[in-house]
Amino acid sequence: MGRGKIEIKKIENATSRQVTFSKRRAGLLKKAQELSILCDAEVALIIFSSTGKLFEFPSSGMKKTLARYNQCSDSSESSLVECDFEMQQVKEVAVLREEIGKLQMAHMHMMGKELLNLSLKELQHLENMLNEGITSVKDRKEKLLLEQLEQSQLKEKRAAVSLNNLKYEMFYSHLDSLCAYANKLHEI
Repeated sequence: MGRGKIEIKKIENATSRQVTFSKRRAGLLKKAQELSILCDAEVALIIFSSTGKLFEFPSSGMKKTLARYNQCSDSSESSLVECDFEMQQVKEVAVLREEIGKLQMAHMHMMGKELLNLSLKELQHLENMLNEGITSVKDRKEKLLLEQLEQSQLKEKRAAVSLNNLKYEMFYSHLDSLCAYANKLHEI
């Protein structure tokens, strides 16, 4: 069974008015908090009671939200788009900063630092990653050493061929000299 519709007008009885105010204020604050959490929205709610008492959500960050509101409301409609764009960029920067922080922490872990807060599972995962990294480094180093060895062997073969060519040239040059000398001796 649903509730009956209430006529929206000022409640004359002060006690009833105060009870209704307290209940509805609590509901409004709860809805504001839910909207903020569920939709990741920046929500600000300001309520003054008939006695002048202030109620607000959020209690912290209100100044920032109001400053943003003032900045956006002072601008034209095109500026609102710019404001939204700027706020989107601010959010993206925050996300990127968080990601940078995570990457810096991962780097620290890879360097063997800041390990106290890691669980056994996280340490095992880190160890596996480091072992994979070491294997990759060793494989690359081995490949480079083999390439250097092949280059050295190739240079050695070329040097041996050059040496043999020089020996043959020297031998034939010396042989030509001997033949010329022998021919001179025959002429005498």
